[in-house]
Amino acid sequence: MGTNQLSALPFSVLDLAGVIEGKTIADTFRNSVDLAQHTESLGYQRYWLAEHHNMISVASSATSVLIGHIAGHTKTIKVGSGGIMLPNHSPLIVAEQFGTLSTIYPGRIDLGLGRAPGTDQLTAMEIRGERFSAPHHFPQDVLKLQRYLSDHNGESKVRAIPGEGTNVPIWILGSSTESAHLAASYGLPYAFASHFAPTYFMEAIQIYRQNFRPSATLDKPYVMACVNVVAADTDQEAERLSTSLKRLFMGIVTGKRQLLQPPIDNMDGVWSDMEEEAVNQMLAIAFIGGPEKLSDQLQSFIAQTQIDEIMATSHIYDHQARLHSYELLANIIKGNLQMVFNN
Repeated sequence: MGTNQLSALPFSVLDLAGVIEGKTIADTFRNSVDLAQHTESLGYQRYWLAEHHNMISVASSATSVLIGHIAGHTKTIKVGSGGIMLPNHSPLIVAEQFGTLSTIYPGRIDLGLGRAPGTDQLTAMEIRGERFSAPHHFPQDVLKLQRYLSDHNGESKVRAIPGEGTNVPIWILGSSTESAHLAASYGLPYAFASHFAPTYFMEAIQIYRQNFRPSATLDKPYVMACVNVVAADTDQEAERLSTSLKRLFMGIVTGKRQLLQPPIDNMDGVWSDMEEEAVNQMLAIAFIGGPEKLSDQLQSFIAQTQIDEIMATSHIYDHQARLHSYELLANIIKGNLQMVFNN
C-alpha cells in the first residue's frame, strides 16, 4: 500500500469545469479540453469530472457528455467521473452511458461513484422525484452496476447494451467514514474528497485499509487523495492566486456563491474571522506555494498518508496560470526540481 517516494506517485486531475467571472460556459469547456491535452502531455494519469447541479460556478452537470468530449480530444489519458452521484440515476442508465463511453474509448474510462446528491435538497428532489429516498440503496445499486457491466449478465432479462462485458473500472468516492467501509467490503479503489472535506480523511483511509477485502478487480487497498493545489513560481504568487479559491469556498460557507473571481493581493477585510476559520478548515489539506515549499509539503503528506495516487484540483482564475500550476506540480512529483527552477 502506498509509497513514501513522491517521484513514484501517479498523479491525476479533477476538473470541476469551473465558470470564471467574465467568461462563458463555452469558454470553460474550451479551457477543459486545453487542460486535458496539456496534462496528458505532462504524464498525468487520469482526468476526472464531477457531477454537480444548480451551481453557477460549476458546469459539469451533464458529466458523461463532458467525459466523452474530453476523451474525444485526448489520446491516452484515462477520463472519468469524480464522480457520478449514483442516487441521482438508475444503475442501468449509468451502465449504458459508461458502457458506450468505454466502447468508443476502450481502456480509458473510469467510473467513480458517490452517494451525495451533488446539489441542494430542493434540486435533488427535482432530479430524483419519487426516488428521493434512493441514497439508502447506494450499496445495492453499486452491485447492480457491477453486474450490468460484467461478462456474467448475458442471461439476465435486463441487460446494459452497450455496457455488458466492458467491466468499466469502478471507484468509490467518499468524504466520510461510511464510504470507506463500503469500498473496503467491495474490494474497490477508494478516492477521498479531501479537497473540500478533509476532516475524516485520515480516519477513513485507516478504516478502508483495515477492513479491505480483496476482490476480482483489486487485491490490495488503493487510496487516491483529491487535494487543492495552487502552484506558482514563488510562494507569494501562489498565495495571491489562491485568493480566488478562498473566495470560492467563502461563497460556499456563506451561501453566497459566485463565479470564480480574479485574485486579489490578500484577504484582509474580505472575510470575517469566522469565515476565515471555516474556509481554512476546508483547506486543511491544500498545497499552495512555490516549487520548494510544495515539494516539502507533498513529501511529508505522502510519508504520513502512504497514499497510492494524488489527484489535484486547481481553482485558478487565469487559464495560463492554471496550466502552469499543473506543469509545476508534474515536475515536482517527477523530481524535476532543477527544470522547475530553470524555468
